[in-house]
Amino acid sequence: MTSQMSLMTGADYLESLRDGRAVYVDGERVKDVTEHPAFANSARSIARLYDAMHDPSTSDVLTGLDAGGVRTHKFFKPSRSSADLLEAREAIETWARLGYGFLGRTPEYKAAFMSGLGVNAGFYGDFAPNARRWYREFSARALYLNHVIINPPIDRKRAVHDMEDVFVHAVRETDAGIVVSGAKMLATGSAITNASFVAPVASAELAPGKAEAFALVFFARMDNPGVKLVCRTPYAQRATSPFDYPLSSRFDENDAVLLLDEALIPWEDVLVYRDIERSTGFYAKSGFANLYNFQSSIRLAVKLELMAGLLSRGVKANGTDTFRGVQAAVGELIGMRDLVWALSTAMACDPEPATGGTVVPKLEHASAMRMYNAQVWDRVHELFETTLGGAPLVVPSSVRDLANPELRGLIDRFYRGAESSAHDRIKLFKLVWDAIGTEFGARHELYERNYSGNGEQIRLDSLKWATRRGSLARYEGLVQDCLDDYDTGGWRRGPWVGPSEGV
Repeated sequence: MTSQMSLMTGADYLESLRDGRAVYVDGERVKDVTEHPAFANSARSIARLYDAMHDPSTSDVLTGLDAGGVRTHKFFKPSRSSADLLEAREAIETWARLGYGFLGRTPEYKAAFMSGLGVNAGFYGDFAPNARRWYREFSARALYLNHVIINPPIDRKRAVHDMEDVFVHAVRETDAGIVVSGAKMLATGSAITNASFVAPVASAELAPGKAEAFALVFFARMDNPGVKLVCRTPYAQRATSPFDYPLSSRFDENDAVLLLDEALIPWEDVLVYRDIERSTGFYAKSGFANLYNFQSSIRLAVKLELMAGLLSRGVKANGTDTFRGVQAAVGELIGMRDLVWALSTAMACDPEPATGGTVVPKLEHASAMRMYNAQVWDRVHELFETTLGGAPLVVPSSVRDLANPELRGLIDRFYRGAESSAHDRIKLFKLVWDAIGTEFGARHELYERNYSGNGEQIRLDSLKWATRRGSLARYEGLVQDCLDDYDTGGWRRGPWVGPSEGV
């Protein structure tokens, strides 16, 4: 990464990826992720976001000055009022529309943590200067970070400290920094990011006196010689044409496993070292849960807009748009979008105070969004699959079929829509299938279901937060109020009249 402290352009961003990083696909090390077919279009999709910050038509919506007078993306700086959060929402939405909601871990996602790193620097003790410096570089350049917090699913019934051969831990320390080894998942988009944020998951059980070597929070720059990324099957590389794969050909945020093989992490890139309390305590202190659910709600609302429009146009192409049940399905999807957007409004307009005079979305609203996020895409799939039936499959194998003179006349005749040409109907349903049926579409179903963690943990956190913040006690108190209204002798208070049977 360069040291120039100004917002990257698209060209700057692409150049920042040409750093010799070790990314592996199909058994080979990728020479240049900006040119490799697995990543080139995804990188260009992200570069488009950076260019939008410099485009006169969108720069004022996307960027503003932070407290230090540095121009940055509006979600990259701490918010100090509901008005700031609403402006941040507009900036997030503007970027989300450039990916139709199908780019989930865009650069502002990690701003949910990094935006508060400066004002929360004191939490990190001796490493506070690192927190301030990373905030300054992150915000001034709008760096693209990914994060890895999940341990690989290898014998998870064993204690963390018993998995030294797999889980990320400090091997030793040197004057230059700490040497770490281990693996983390799931590094979404990591092949085209500037650095990985590495930490234990919030629910990690780290035993005092045994797991200090695992109690680490740090940044791993992607050009670190000890960092390797092993990527899953790339969907973009297998996308034969934009017509057949309009989403997967440009928005595939490749997921990877981050391997740290005796990687030297410089002291200046460390936030927590051998401190069990701080290694997971930063989640609550930073307001990350409050803020990342704010970003995800806005992105998901845009994604649901696309899906609502797709379903509406799909049923029109099938000639079923006047059927009552079909109309109800489209209406339900619209209502889902509106609910998600309303939650983002609640988070912006009903915030809670945070460190240093800043505000973050209220945790209760963020928790509700977190739970709904895990359920929404299953219902989207169900609505599409039951309302459109087999229609998304009734398309030719590829765009080349439309170019075949022996087939084209027949295709025009037999593949036309109720109110559209065969070309337009096929193009529409190719988009539908890429959204829900291809490997890319299937990955998004899994992604949305597990976006915020496993289902049980989401619900356990909801209970924990309600208990800690006194909400559950208030709810139980309401029950007691109701119980106190009556007893075996009848009404004990209030205006009610009626039969009383004393006991």
